[in-house]
Amino acid sequence: MLGTGLIKGMVETARNFVGSYHDEARLTTVQYPEEKVPPKENGRNFPFLVFDGDDAQAGLRCVACQICEKECPPQCIYIVKSKDKKPDYAGKPQLYPVTFDIDVSVCMSCQICVEVCPFEAIKMDQVFELSTTDRFDKLLLKKTDLAKPNTYFHQLHPTDAAEIDARLADEKRKAEEKAKAAAAAKAAADPAKAAAPAAPVANVPPVGGDATKPSPPAS
Repeated sequence: MLGTGLIKGMVETARNFVGSYHDEARLTTVQYPEEKVPPKENGRNFPFLVFDGDDAQAGLRCVACQICEKECPPQCIYIVKSKDKKPDYAGKPQLYPVTFDIDVSVCMSCQICVEVCPFEAIKMDQVFELSTTDRFDKLLLKKTDLAKPNTYFHQLHPTDAAEIDARLADEKRKAEEKAKAAAAAKAAADPAKAAAPAAPVANVPPVGGDATKPSPPAS
C-alpha cells in the first residue's frame, strides 16, 4: 500500500515522543554540554601512549620502532628515535622516542597504529572535545600530552586492558623462566668444564734452541 512506510515512521516517532515522558530509554537526546552520554567501551577518537608505573618517561611502553609512523595512512605521526638506551620501569635498557607527536587535525581515528604496534604502547582514547581557537600548536599533541598511565587505559577499555595485562605478564614469566634455565645450565656447565682433564702440552723447543737437533755434549 502506498504510504505504508511513511505511516510506520510517524507511528514510531509518536511512540518515542509520548514514551519520552515516562520511559528514560526513549530519550534520544541530552542537554549537551550540561549532560553527556557515557562513551561505549569500544568507542575511539584519537590515540594516546600507555606507560606503566608512576613515571611517564621511564614507564613508556613505546620503544620508537616507528611502525605506527610508517603505517599511518594520513601520516599524522612524527617520531624521533633516541640514540641511547635507558632503563624502563622494569630496569631493562630500551630505546625511547625523543619526540612523539600526533597531529589530531589530520588523524582519521582509523586505529591502524594500534593494530600494528607490537608493544601494546598506543591505544585509542575516548576524548573528543579537543576543539580550540589555535589551529596550529594546540592541535599537535606531543609526547607529554599523549602519555597516559595503564590505569587510565583500564578505565576506558577494561576488557582489552585486562587481556593485554594477562598476556604481557605471561610473556614476562616465560622470559624469566627462560633466563633462569639458561643461568642454571651455565652454572651446571662450569664445574664440568673445570673438572675436565687438561689438554696435553706440546713439546715446545726451548727458546733459542731447535728441537730437531741434539744438544751439544758438555765440554
